[in-house]
Amino acid sequence: MLLTVSGPPGAGKSTTVSALADAFDLEHVSGGDIFRELAEERGMSAVEFNRLAEEDDQIDRDLDRRLRSVALERDDVLLESRLAGWLAGDAADLRLWLDAPIEVRAARIAEREDKSAETALEETRAREESEALRYREYYNIDIADLSIYDVALNTARWSETDVPDILTAAVRAYDPIADEGKYPVEGVSYDF
Repeated sequence: MLLTVSGPPGAGKSTTVSALADAFDLEHVSGGDIFRELAEERGMSAVEFNRLAEEDDQIDRDLDRRLRSVALERDDVLLESRLAGWLAGDAADLRLWLDAPIEVRAARIAEREDKSAETALEETRAREESEALRYREYYNIDIADLSIYDVALNTARWSETDVPDILTAAVRAYDPIADEGKYPVEGVSYDF
């Protein structure tokens, strides 16, 4: 089984995917972890590394190529990244999108990264705008287009423990034989 979990920063992906991966005995591959590791290796924050990625498109392309390869070549994986659903494409069994209002997400990021909510909000907005432009330019992906996702969930509406339970129930209820509604992933240029 290949599950993808996508969403903007602070949506609760990291919190949720551990429970999902455990529930279905899936290997968890996180694009965010890989991106932060690359930034840390260069002594940069994620925001600084994002700015560098605006100038050096090979950073995104290398990361995205690695994530797409995982999706196409490995089994029993939960792929987590902003573009995981798009990168996995039709290889994914289910594509999940997590989101929350930007103020909620910024507050979560501020707590996680020990910074002010105002700073986190400003950085989150800048990061999302930067990434949306790059995704469109590199791959013709409109990150705001949620049509390819099987489930889109506002994580601010439920508790940290309820969100994984809701998604686990959805995955368990999925019957591939009865599936008539998978949206194809079209128009993406996987130009790595």
